[in-house]
Amino acid sequence: MTASTRDFKELNGYFFEDLEQGMSAVFSRTISEADILMFAGVSGDTNPVHLDAEYAGTTMFGGRIAHGMLSAAFISAVFGTRMPGPGCIYLSQSLKFKAPVKIGDTVVAKVTVTELKPAKRRVVFSTVCTVGETVVLDGEAELMVPARP
Repeated sequence: MTASTRDFKELNGYFFEDLEQGMSAVFSRTISEADILMFAGVSGDTNPVHLDAEYAGTTMFGGRIAHGMLSAAFISAVFGTRMPGPGCIYLSQSLKFKAPVKIGDTVVAKVTVTELKPAKRRVVFSTVCTVGETVVLDGEAELMVPARP
């Protein structure tokens, strides 16, 4: 390694060999007005149910709701920063949206290892986001996780 080559060891999360069925990790965030506006800008999803209080008040939700994919993005945050962490590759994700999320709600995203597939270093996770005791989305993800060097 030369002085100009960066050492990425400190960025590695879990390696495939470190994971066991039942392990879990979480990420949480309280949804703000800014989160919704920034997500709308980045995603291009300007549905008025997210941005227009008057319009959203006429819907079944009775007011503005956060983008469902904003909550789903918190699952990606768990994977990319906590478990398995940097170096993992998202392969698939199923999602079922169960309840709305509003400004001021704290979303807790939790992932749990449900299956290890050693032949290809793949890991299946259950994924769930909650607000308090309410499940707002759930699903399943499969990731490729680096092996220990």
